[in-house]
Amino acid sequence: MLTSYADDDAVLASIMAGASGYLLKQVRGQELARAIETVAGGQSLLDPGVTQKVLDRMKHLVAGEQLDGMAALSPQEQKVLALVAQGKTNKEIAGELGLSDKTVKNYLSHVFEKLSLSRRAQAAAFFARRQAPRD
Repeated sequence: MLTSYADDDAVLASIMAGASGYLLKQVRGQELARAIETVAGGQSLLDPGVTQKVLDRMKHLVAGEQLDGMAALSPQEQKVLALVAQGKTNKEIAGELGLSDKTVKNYLSHVFEKLSLSRRAQAAAFFARRQAPRD
């Protein structure tokens, strides 16, 4: 996988989809050629810029610290989710957060994917359950 995305979600999704290598686009030509040979030879390869993120995520998983839905979301995704739970439209959310409607839609797509949801009502219910006081 050759990409410009260095976030751990993208790396893990690629690995889960079967990628044996993950490099960022700023790799030099000779390094890219060596990486292709390495992966073609049956070995795996991670860009040094993403290795620490993957190792940190794996340490948390091995320690039994499964991500609870909200922890899986970025801070901006959490803000968007909170505003959806308040019943705001994409346009209202965009105005409040200083984003475009399309960017809000993209954040919502990521929220739905990460939380395995398909509708705004499910997202609002998820958020409400997380905010309810616990005994």
